[in-house]
Amino acid sequence: MIRRLFKSGNVCSRFQGLPAIRLRTYTDAALVDADVTVLGSGPGGYVAAIKAAQLGFKALLNNSYLYHLAYGKDFASRGIEITGMNLNLEKMMEQKSSAVKSLTGGIAHLFKQNKVTHVQGYGKITGKNQVTALCNDGSTQVINSKNIIIATGSEVTPFPGIQVDEETIVSSTGALSLKQVPEKMIVIGAGVIGVELGSVWQRLGSEVTAIEFLGHVGGIGIDMEIAKNFQRILQKQGLKFKLNTKVTAATKRPDGKIDVSFEAAAGGKADVLTCDVLLVCVGRRPFTENLGLQEMGIELDKRGRVQVNNRFQTKIPSIFAIGDVIAGPMLAHKAEDEGIICVEGMAGGAVHIDYNCVPSVVYTHPEVAWVGKSEEQLKEEGVPYKIGKFPFAANSRAKTNNDTDGLVKILSHKETDRMLGAHILGAGAGEMINEATLAMEYGASCEDIARVCHAHPTVSEAFREANLAASFGKAINF
Repeated sequence: MIRRLFKSGNVCSRFQGLPAIRLRTYTDAALVDADVTVLGSGPGGYVAAIKAAQLGFKALLNNSYLYHLAYGKDFASRGIEITGMNLNLEKMMEQKSSAVKSLTGGIAHLFKQNKVTHVQGYGKITGKNQVTALCNDGSTQVINSKNIIIATGSEVTPFPGIQVDEETIVSSTGALSLKQVPEKMIVIGAGVIGVELGSVWQRLGSEVTAIEFLGHVGGIGIDMEIAKNFQRILQKQGLKFKLNTKVTAATKRPDGKIDVSFEAAAGGKADVLTCDVLLVCVGRRPFTENLGLQEMGIELDKRGRVQVNNRFQTKIPSIFAIGDVIAGPMLAHKAEDEGIICVEGMAGGAVHIDYNCVPSVVYTHPEVAWVGKSEEQLKEEGVPYKIGKFPFAANSRAKTNNDTDGLVKILSHKETDRMLGAHILGAGAGEMINEATLAMEYGASCEDIARVCHAHPTVSEAFREANLAASFGKAINF
């Protein structure tokens, strides 16, 4: 997908006081001119664009959680008794698709409103100021552009020896469109996407086992204390895990079921589990194939990422790259910020982003969210630190909501009290982490946060209490 930004005023509200990027409109001629040409259709490609498939995924997470509440004992414990309830998976998928359609329609409106021309097809860089587009209608357009931004994102990393068919052996894409709830599902990988999708189908009635090479759930960057508590809660919900374990093969049987072979990561006796659906969630890799990078001499690192300077420029000054194709966490909001900052730099503005202040969220229930350093990272770096913790079991709003799983864990500098990291496991963690991100972005101390009045009763009081514990050694209500 190729998007060219055709905006005759400021690129966005953050451009106040910066020179506008002027772009010319054009007819459907084969040769056109632009000031900025963007390869990519995700959040990084155009800041207002939202990854529709990902947001459709959020709809499934939310709806499966509501079903779990009603079908399980949670509603009954609250005095809400329901009889004759059934899962209509087709209807649930329709709602997901409707949400996606609404979002993509909104993006199209934003393009029109901001005079963005959207070319659908495949783009290749054919010069330091030129992109050639093979359009979906079969035509070809050559776009001469002062600047080019590579924002092609990432793709699912294939698993050696296992062929994804998106029916019974599925990637995260196919897992969003299953036509029935599998009796048994095996997930290869217990990172963010693995536990999110695994929890969706477990809530809807599938027996889910996640096989993970690492010794913990939640992926890279998660604090180990949080990971252990997170795993315990997910197991209580019904998810099963085989950690420190590697999958060696997957074989389809004549009856349609799949035999998954595995063994201990350190080596050992092989074993087999059988499932109806195998979900492969071993991560993502930068999408840089057939973009003309090799022909242009644009260098990739050993992980296939485009190498850029602190202004997002490649070795060719007119060609930039942002998002999943460069170093850093593969997160939509990181790509969005880079998209804004990159173009601000083109317009003469300052270019700055603190990757330590980019939050991560796992959208299960309870959610997991973190920003900054984990305890393990601080130990490795030799940074003196203090810990402040507060359990949601001691929070009045969480107790009232009967949703007390999890805790807030704050890490601060032992000498300066500056917040170094925040780790939240609990309902609404993805919303609460933004308070921590703001605090870290502006260099707040834990005492600063502890002295801010928080509304009562709210779950955010647990965040304040954890900061009290980090700064003063003791929370008020625990």
